[in-house]
Amino acid sequence: MLACLLKIKPTVSTPTEVTSVAGDPYAALQKIKSGDRGSLTDAVEQALREAIVTLAFEPGMMIDKIAVCERMGVSRFPVSAALAKLAHAGLVEVLPQRGTRVKPIALDDIRQHLFIRSALEVETVRTVARLRDRAIVDALAANLDAQRALAGDGDRLAFHVLDLAFHEILLDAVKLPRVKEVVAVSRHALDRARQLLASRERLAHTLDEHERIFKAIRDADADAAARAMHTHLDEVVAELHRSAQARPDLFAP
Repeated sequence: MLACLLKIKPTVSTPTEVTSVAGDPYAALQKIKSGDRGSLTDAVEQALREAIVTLAFEPGMMIDKIAVCERMGVSRFPVSAALAKLAHAGLVEVLPQRGTRVKPIALDDIRQHLFIRSALEVETVRTVARLRDRAIVDALAANLDAQRALAGDGDRLAFHVLDLAFHEILLDAVKLPRVKEVVAVSRHALDRARQLLASRERLAHTLDEHERIFKAIRDADADAAARAMHTHLDEVVAELHRSAQARPDLFAP
C-alpha cells in the first residue's frame, strides 16, 4: 500500500534483512527449493549479491565455494558463474592461487559515483523547484511523513526504501529517463557503503537533509534546493571517511 502511495518503482531488488548464526556468514544464504531452479546462476547471484550488499559477507572475506554449494544445495558451476558475474559488477575479485574474496570498498570509486550523483541530482532538484508542481510537492510530503515515522525506530531497511523513493520522485518529475538510469547505476554501486551508514543517528541526519530539500522545492527556491541536495550528498562522503577510519579493514587502501 505504501509503495503504491509513494510510487516506488525500484530498478533492483532492495536488500533483505540477513542474519548470521554463531558468526557463520553463510547462514545468510537459503537453500534453493526444487521449484525455484529456473535459473540457478541467477538465484545464486542474487543471494550472494544480497549477502555482500547487506554486509553479511564483509569486505575482504574469502568466499568458500564449497560452503556456498552446501548451503544452497547447488553444484559448483552456478556458484562459479554467479561469482564471475559479481566480479564483473565489481563486488568480488579473484586472487590468483588464493580464491575469490569480497572486494573491499574503494573510497575512490565511491567519490566518483557520488560526483556523478551530485552533478545530476543537484540539477534535478533545481529543475523540480522551478516546476512548481503541487502533485510533486504532495508526493514528497507524503514520503517524508513516512520517513519520520521510521527514522526514530531505526528501521534502516524500510527507511532505505523510502530514501530511494524520495529521490525517484524527483528524478521522475523531470522526465529524463537516461538521467535516472545513470543515477541508478551509481546509486546501486553505493549500496554496501550505505549499509555502513545506516545508524539511527545517520537516519535522523538523512531525514533532516531531505526536509531541507523539500522545503526549498515547496518554496520554489531553485538555488536553495540545489545547495541542499549538494550538502546532502557531501555529507555521505564525510560519513564514509569517518567509517573508513573506524573500520579500515573494510576499505581498500
